[in-house]
Amino acid sequence: MSTTDTDGPPDTTWERAHQSTEFRELRSRLRRFVFPMTALFLLWYLLYVLLADYAHGFMSTKLVGNINVGLVFGLLQFVSTFVITGLYVRYANRKLDPVAEKIREDIEKEQA
Repeated sequence: MSTTDTDGPPDTTWERAHQSTEFRELRSRLRRFVFPMTALFLLWYLLYVLLADYAHGFMSTKLVGNINVGLVFGLLQFVSTFVITGLYVRYANRKLDPVAEKIREDIEKEQA
């Protein structure tokens, strides 16, 4: 149970906003992106760690000069972080921000 849950009718603007359909949709949309993306990245990172620990031969395979598979996988960890960030920004701009803006406008109208 959340500390913002109440048994009776909402008393404050925040409680009313928190219990609104729009807010629940916003949380749902956020979770639909964050949870799968987090799981995917953690699996990717775990694969890298396990390969580094148990597949020395594979990870030390030279690709070009002194650049090996382990180095490429390590650099791809950084690349994947930036890709995930870009995907989140795009997702937030398209799916989250419009709902958050509506919630903000509703709260501001109520307080005016």
